[in-house]
Amino acid sequence: MKANENTALIGSSVVLVPYRSEHVERYHEWMKDPELLELTASEPLTLDQEIEMQQRWHLDNDKLTFIILARRATSDDESQPPPLSGDIGSLPMIGDVNMFFKEDSEVECEVMIAERPYRRQGMALEALQLFLRYATTTSDPSTTNLPVAPTSLVVRIGAYNMPSIALFQKLGFSVSKHVDVFDQVEMKFAWNATQAQHFGVEEWVNTWGNDAFTVLLYK
Repeated sequence: MKANENTALIGSSVVLVPYRSEHVERYHEWMKDPELLELTASEPLTLDQEIEMQQRWHLDNDKLTFIILARRATSDDESQPPPLSGDIGSLPMIGDVNMFFKEDSEVECEVMIAERPYRRQGMALEALQLFLRYATTTSDPSTTNLPVAPTSLVVRIGAYNMPSIALFQKLGFSVSKHVDVFDQVEMKFAWNATQAQHFGVEEWVNTWGNDAFTVLLYK
């Protein structure tokens, strides 16, 4: 999506930047990992196909993507990423966050921390907080898809992936149904499964953080 093509979102532990051509090679290396392919329900692509996909995603209004960069080291790493005052592009690339806009007004979101040392460090949580706040508060004349209505948000996760399920529960998502054929759970934002309706939307939105996040022009 072109709406975020020059946008960087700055958090305390992560920086989100648009998915660009310089990220494709590393992304392609990630997606050779069978575990990541399974977790993201993806098919392996050639490098040329990955390049074509990045170019297409940049233009498509039904996809919003940021690459996650680490602003701090992992707990077991004594080295530190470069200071933010330097080149943001020199920060280590560790994953991505995405939204897919469906024809039925449903918006499916997902997060991937591909670099294993950065997992279980709270970075996926902060990346999603930044991403969800940005998507639900930003309007852009180039697309009718922003801002996103929080009640349209949904995630689909492997039923065995308890860490991801717990992560989205922290952000206000609840299991709405099990999809047995894919061994997945579907989770909706601010959803009461018993009453089959949304509840406490504003209260849950506050779990994404009340402070204004920093947006930088990223060229």
